[in-house]
Amino acid sequence: MISPALNDSLTTWLASMSALKAASDNTLRAYRTDVEGFLAFLQQHLGDTQGLAALRDLSKSDMRAWLAHENARGVAPRSIARALSAVKSYVRWLSEREGFDATTVLSVKAPKFQKKLPRPLDKSAARAVIDTVEFQSREDWVARRDEAVITLLYGCGLRISEALGLDGDVVPLAGALRILGKGGKERVVPVLPAAREAVDAYVRAAPFEITASEPLFRGTRGGRLSPRVVQKVMAQTRAQLGLPATATPHAMRHSFATHLLAAGGDLRAIQELLGHASLSTTQAYTAVDTARLMEVYEAAHPKASGTGARRS
Repeated sequence: MISPALNDSLTTWLASMSALKAASDNTLRAYRTDVEGFLAFLQQHLGDTQGLAALRDLSKSDMRAWLAHENARGVAPRSIARALSAVKSYVRWLSEREGFDATTVLSVKAPKFQKKLPRPLDKSAARAVIDTVEFQSREDWVARRDEAVITLLYGCGLRISEALGLDGDVVPLAGALRILGKGGKERVVPVLPAAREAVDAYVRAAPFEITASEPLFRGTRGGRLSPRVVQKVMAQTRAQLGLPATATPHAMRHSFATHLLAAGGDLRAIQELLGHASLSTTQAYTAVDTARLMEVYEAAHPKASGTGARRS
């Protein structure tokens, strides 16, 4: 158990993250868990040293001891890197408030890990998923619901949390949908006719009245649909189609980006549609070959295009 002073400072930091950076509840919970674990380790590692003073004099050996402790517990390098990022953010904030030098903590490097690249489905597999998902339920309205959700993930590139967070005030769907994504970032995505038709079919079949203030997608008991339900339906669908375990609801979003870019879409436009803060994140979402990326680069980069013009 951490000291009251540290607990108070942690609570205040999380409140500031919520107010200033619009961090989601899930993100705040993860931050609290990571930083509380770090502070609990310090209390044990440093013995009787408690309170805010313990953070003022942290050494590199203290930080290395914590990283080694996490590694010994079997925590994956990716999770350790995430926890270190949360710890750095907290200590940086605290150092500014308390007036101490946090360089030692901020200079600690995260463990290296291999980033898992997303694996989108090819066009025929994505189409097969949308055509097959309805057969996973005996109830017609549930089948229409599941088809509508999956169609939105693929047709609009939505995150599953964004699709399930929609309320009834968006129906009937217009030509564009305003989405509030990660960090409270708002974006507008175009809605394909197939997505509008799928949502309309679900609304007509639903046994619940879809009102403006109520969730659009409902569970069988009437509450907001859980992501776990969609994940289960997707698992049943991929098993029926013989698709790999990587064919998840999120893979439909990856597929949206990949297929759009392969069809000639602009990388920065796709970045906006996906709601990514960094273009590099969008690149990781797209499974296109090097030649295609070079075509996009040459078309977008002024020096590259200028060189091409001179050659011609």
